Order: sequence, then C-alpha cells, then structure tokens
Amino acid sequence: MITTGAKNITVLQSLSPPDGTTRYVNQVVDGAPAAVTMRFFSWRTALLGRYDILHVHWPELLIRAPRPLKARLRRGALYALLLRVRMQRIPIVRTAHNLTPHEAGAGAETRALNALDARTALVIRLNPTTPVEPESRAVTILHGHYRDRFSGMTLPESVSGRILYFGLIRPYKGVETLLQVFRALPVPDLTLRIVGRPSSGLETVISTEAAQDPRISSVLRFVSDEELVAEVGLAELVVLPYREMHNSGVLLVALSLDRPVLVPSTPSNLALADEVGPDWIYLYDGELTPEILCDTLKRMRAAGAHRRPQLSGRDWKTLGLQSYQTYLRALQLTGRTVRAGRNTR
Repeated sequence: MITTGAKNITVLQSLSPPDGTTRYVNQVVDGAPAAVTMRFFSWRTALLGRYDILHVHWPELLIRAPRPLKARLRRGALYALLLRVRMQRIPIVRTAHNLTPHEAGAGAETRALNALDARTALVIRLNPTTPVEPESRAVTILHGHYRDRFSGMTLPESVSGRILYFGLIRPYKGVETLLQVFRALPVPDLTLRIVGRPSSGLETVISTEAAQDPRISSVLRFVSDEELVAEVGLAELVVLPYREMHNSGVLLVALSLDRPVLVPSTPSNLALADEVGPDWIYLYDGELTPEILCDTLKRMRAAGAHRRPQLSGRDWKTLGLQSYQTYLRALQLTGRTVRAGRNTR
C-alpha cells in the first residue's frame, strides 16, 4: 500500500498512449498507483522531456522503420538517448516480453539493442522461467489477468466443436499449420474460427483455406473487446500453435474467460499450467497434428466441469504496486534522488 509521503515519480513508457482496449499498456496504466505519473513515448519526449524512469517494452520497435535511412536515424536517436540517461542518471527498466525479437534484425540493430541492455538497471520478467543475466537484475512481475476488464461484458455459452484462434496473426504464430491440421480432420461437427488482424500475406492464406472448407470462418481485423469476449465465449477450445511462445497475453485472455487452451509445451507454459490448475492448459510437443487436436478435445470433454483457472496474484493493482517498488529500486541503484510528495513532470 502506498502511504502519505510516498515518492511521486514520472515514468516514460516506450509505448503509445492507452486506447481503452485490452492492450498491455492499458492495463499497466490502470494498475499504476497514484504516486506514478505515466508519460508515453515520442523521440522528442525521450530526448528533451522530464521523467524519472525510462520503462522499455519491445525495444526493437523503437528503432525499426520500413526505410533504411529512417532506421539509421532512429538508431542514432537511441544512442543519444542512452547518453542522456547516463549523464542524468535516469534508470532504464525493461520488461522482457520475449526471449528474442520475433523477427530478427540486422547487425546494426543488434548492436544498438545490446547497448540499451548494457544501460538497463533492472529487467522485469513476466514469468519465472525467463533467463536474465546477471540474475541480480531480474524482477519477476507476472502478466496480469483480464477478469476485471471483461467483468461487465456478456460471455455466451460455448458451442460444442468450435475451435478458435484469436489475436494478431503473424508468421511465427503457426496459423497456417492450424488450418492444415484442421482440414485433415474429417469431422463434420467441428468448426474453426480465426479472429484477428493478419500481417502481410497471411490474409490470402487464410481466405484460400477457408474457401476450400465450409467449416472454417474468419474475422480478419482488429475486433472490439465486446466482440472478443463473444468470440472467445463461443469457443469450446482455444488453440494457439505458436512456433515461439514465452509470454502470451492472448493465452491469459482465454483463461480469464474460462476457456481451455491448447499450446506448445514450453517452460513458461508448463509453469502457467501448474499455476492455474488441471484441465485448463493442454500441452503438446513438436508440431501440432490432427491426432493431438482430436485427443485434446476428447481429454477436455472427459474432464468435465471444474474450478475456474487460478489467477490470484495477477490483478493489475497488485502488479502496479510491484512495478512501483521496482522503479524505486532502480532509482536507488542509479543514485537518482526523488523527494517524497512531489512530482518531476
């Protein structure tokens, strides 16, 4: 609990402002205690604005650009920012959403990201399996659930045989594999629903597969939270056949809405499966196959009704207080002083 006399701090998040949806930044801001003022990223603010902490998420996105010249300019801006934070003793806190960027960058990008990592005071990991070197820099703050966010929305009853993939559709998430696996199952009472905004080229792949199988339908755009709750609610099983999976907000959305999920077996998914309790997270090794999908449905139906997934300790207010304590620790590590009862905006 934050008491009177707490240190008010301003945090620059390397994210765009909240838009009222389930984006990670929305939940971070909603959960922050009153002692924390959030600012949101622009290069002007980063280089010239006033703030006490720089909190970095997905750092590669700060310096990537469609044109090489613009990417080079952004890398230059990052080096200037690193000089500023060193001179003014502004600590960097980074949330490790992934083990590595999902799409690899060039050597110049890697060098810039390594320079950022060298200046990072503390690394927040969203699950205890994330390796951080040295371990003394690691702080574990779990990814929050979405039960509060969805509490006022109507959750429909699930439809038997309805399989759902939802979320951003990117190459590493294995949607093409799911389509091929599903089409190989000659079961007329199964349906597959694909919901989300696809990256370049994948819309054509999904539409082509759907045109050849009337059991497949899709909504290939960003959907509102109300639509999302309805789509997840109708699912009997959510399938996320990612080729790389370490942390997933989509997985937590499904669990927050009490829908079982089939995901690849990874250290982080194993830990989460133990946390939430039996018969909510089904794991598989290797590539997804028709046999794995069919067996999962049988096991899930045999399990019957059971308690909701255990997600205590993942509410955003609790996580916000943990983040605040992490910011104070980072300030202490870098020797930057913030007086109690005032704000540096």
